Amino acid sequence: MNTQNIAKNANHAATAPAFLSVWDLEAYYGESYIVQGISFNVHEGEILALLGRNGAGKTSTLRAIARMSSPEVHHGEIWMDRQPLHRMKSHEAAQAGLGLVPEDRNIIPGLTVEENLKLAQIAPPIGWSLERLYDLFPRLGERKSQDGTTLSGGEQQMLAIARALARDIKVLLLDEPYEGLAPVIVDEIEKTLTIIKEQGITTILVEQNAVRALKLADRAVILDTGGIVFDGTAQEVLDNAELRAEYLAI
Repeated sequence: MNTQNIAKNANHAATAPAFLSVWDLEAYYGESYIVQGISFNVHEGEILALLGRNGAGKTSTLRAIARMSSPEVHHGEIWMDRQPLHRMKSHEAAQAGLGLVPEDRNIIPGLTVEENLKLAQIAPPIGWSLERLYDLFPRLGERKSQDGTTLSGGEQQMLAIARALARDIKVLLLDEPYEGLAPVIVDEIEKTLTIIKEQGITTILVEQNAVRALKLADRAVILDTGGIVFDGTAQEVLDNAELRAEYLAI
């Protein structure tokens, strides 16, 4: 396959205004060059599926955007709603409206569901009160007095997403949200992500279940060994069997 044609829109920032822009991002784990000068844009209220095989650099890209301590960002710019995330530490990026839900969810042991949410919630809440979060996730309302770490995997994922929303975020970064979950629970989470999208929140979704991610997403970026090989609509990927086979093994 001619990867030059596939990547015709890759490795440069689009000219249209974007809510989140990543420009020429480079990141390392020690001497390992993980994210190799990638650029892409995400528009407000859009769901972007960030896809690729294991080791392609997807999680590293999310962590770099969230300004986590690893990987180390050596070059590039990250802008969110005209704010320079690349000049911020992770807690400053979070305060600016960036929410990362990691693969392990990081539910705080010893705290109830409601305590996990209250700990994250800004005061006073602007857009996401506890009542609104419980309307979005009824199961959490039913279990609000239960230790968060005793919830099922799907319920923990709901709590992790609700905890991110509690900070009135602008951009949601999701790392493998469907991992280990039954299809019926994935259906629930996808419905929730659609509602979140309708509220204008921008989402980047990293997910090994590429077909489900593509059916939910507006656009897709595919990584291969740290670089972008495709940047376009999700439907283009669904319609291109050769592309899916070569870079997603589906």
